[in-house]
Order: sequence, then structure tokens, then C-alpha cells
Amino acid sequence: MTERTDLPLPDFDHIPLGTLPSRISALDAGGVQQLLDYEQAHGDRLPVTEVLRHRIEALRSGAQPSGAVEQAMPEVAPAAGGGSKVSPATTGPKINPPSQGVPTNPAQPR
Repeated sequence: MTERTDLPLPDFDHIPLGTLPSRISALDAGGVQQLLDYEQAHGDRLPVTEVLRHRIEALRSGAQPSGAVEQAMPEVAPAAGGGSKVSPATTGPKINPPSQGVPTNPAQPR
């Protein structure tokens, strides 16, 4: 079985479905079949398997791979780094809870 690191497309699991057809256009039938086998063994997402099957069918019918396999994925946002910028210096003022519903609040006669 193919491992994730051996796939012809880096981060195949994270490629959005809308850009998948253009991303696999540079692969030959063997590369697309490798992706299909991996997808069926792991996520088995129907829309993804359909795109891959249609591409294999097109390649077997005479379509040619075009372009180069793009390594960068600009359509996927990079992971956020650095964590939260909240600190005691950036917190807002302390806010008292509203008086309704607090039976110990002497400002509201009961």
C-alpha cells in the first residue's frame, strides 16, 4: 500500500476538491492510479475518487499529461503560528455582571 509520503502530489489529503483536477493534470495514469488507491484505502471520499477515476479514463482514452506537478499549494492557508497575542497587558477592563439575576446585589431592591 502506498504511504502518504510516497504520493506523487505533496499533501494530497489537503488539496481542495475544486483545484484537484488541475493539480492532477500533470500526472500519468500510474500516478493518478496511485492517488486513487491511496484515497480508497484512507478517506474514500466519493467526490475525490470520481475526479480521479474520470482522469484515469481520460488518460486511457488518449489525453496527455500537461504541465508540471506544482509543489506549493497557495489555495491552502499556512498553519497559524505564534499562538495567541493575548496577555495581561492587552486584556480589557474588568466588567461586572449585570444586576438582574444576582440576588446578592444590593443595588437592586428585591
